[in-house]
Amino acid sequence: MADISPDQDLDLSFLYEIADGSTEFVVESIAMFLQQTPELFDDIDRALADKDWAAAGQAAHKLKPNLGFFGMPISQEIIQEVEIACKEGALNAEITRKFNQVKTLVNANLITLQQIKAEKEGEL
Repeated sequence: MADISPDQDLDLSFLYEIADGSTEFVVESIAMFLQQTPELFDDIDRALADKDWAAAGQAAHKLKPNLGFFGMPISQEIIQEVEIACKEGALNAEITRKFNQVKTLVNANLITLQQIKAEKEGEL
């Protein structure tokens, strides 16, 4: 099972630790992440397109703890850079480059998480 994938910046150890053996908790947590993450990506995309740095920074701030919860420290660090850059009014091209880097990493993880969720649902 692909529960820990350092090459994809994904380590579910913390999730399993707090789940304390509850497969249902793992499935529900992954489902929530799978729903919320694309929505937050859309919010950031829209805000960047509109040059609404405050909104982009707020959405990045909301995404940041979720990435930590799912063991994505590289993505979490980059989205924090996006958040800070938005607050400081950095150049749009640099913010967009970093954001696209996070999206690429996390989108690969979303596929892996969908697979893990399906496997876990089979255990219920």
